[in-house]
Amino acid sequence: MKKYLSLARLNSALSLRDLSDPDAGPHAMQLLLADVVAGLERLWAVTSRTHRLSPLVATADNYDRLGYSPDDVTRDSRYSRHVSPTVMLRSHTSSGIPALLDSLRGELGHYDRLHVLPGLVYRRDAIDRTHVGAPHQVDLWRLKARGLLGQADLEAMTAAVVEAVLPAAEYPDVRWRATPARHSYTAAGRQLDVLVSQPDGRGEWLELAECGLVAAPVLRGSGLDPRRWAGLALGMGLDRALMLRKGITDIRLLRSTHPEIQAQLLDLSPYRPVSAMPEIRRDLSLVLPSEADADVELLGDLARDALGQDAEVLAALEVKAVTPTAELPPAAVERLRMSSGQVNVLLRLVLQPLDRTLTDPEANALRDRVYLALHRGEVLELIAG
Repeated sequence: MKKYLSLARLNSALSLRDLSDPDAGPHAMQLLLADVVAGLERLWAVTSRTHRLSPLVATADNYDRLGYSPDDVTRDSRYSRHVSPTVMLRSHTSSGIPALLDSLRGELGHYDRLHVLPGLVYRRDAIDRTHVGAPHQVDLWRLKARGLLGQADLEAMTAAVVEAVLPAAEYPDVRWRATPARHSYTAAGRQLDVLVSQPDGRGEWLELAECGLVAAPVLRGSGLDPRRWAGLALGMGLDRALMLRKGITDIRLLRSTHPEIQAQLLDLSPYRPVSAMPEIRRDLSLVLPSEADADVELLGDLARDALGQDAEVLAALEVKAVTPTAELPPAAVERLRMSSGQVNVLLRLVLQPLDRTLTDPEANALRDRVYLALHRGEVLELIAG
């Protein structure tokens, strides 16, 4: 059964600034996107067209017409933001592709163009320094009639995107890889990863984009003959790409109102750290109905909702331990008044505003708001007083 967004939550989502859109004011994200588009235009000697579409889309365009299975778990309200039985906030910018393909039915001659679909997407996600519930994406689709496109073209596309995001002249040691991946609307799918260095010196592969050849059933669904039409499809997270380009380690900085930070988000120069506010950590002991309810993304969603406009203070939410009732000491079960089948979840909140120092009483109040939203046990353990 679908759950639908309240009007307040829908208005909040729709009021969020799209950093990729010049009409909302300048931002470095727009410069990075322009570099990527220009790189692909040069590679193929084609023109591009940018489509800025409403984030409210037909559920069929977001899922069915892109080949998603009717029982795909991502359709569930825990993952997707449904507005009505047939409309949702898009979970990916690919939702604009079916209508775009429909518009090409009347193209009877040669055709070769890059289509650019940027914007915000809305979905469940973890809370940490590289994820956010409403990230920016861009879909880059080269569509061609009367000409072939194959894996060699796809490999050239991925190389051009990496060069645009991390130019070799500035990042001579950049390493990347393209590994097989499955997508419902592509064939020969690939995941594009970049090797980044962590503060402790360790290397970690970080996903930058996913891509593939446009799948024949997607073309047929719009009345385009796969014997005549071909395409390359690539979807990229713009937040992460910009963080890689500028060396930013906390995704919340991209929306910071701190003057020293904002001034650095108008170009693609390396980010110079501004004095960070101290972290405050609060640990919660929750009682939840089952292990399935201890999903870190689900808990993150509930925490964001509980904090509302204060959600930006939450730098990370981590599940430290999940323990079934049967594995707890009897004294703990009695203290928490737990029932069979329930679980005790140790949850850590990392609270860190970007522009001020949080006081202990403020941190305790925020902790209690999250606790009351997540805890399902009979005994309350509040600390704010």
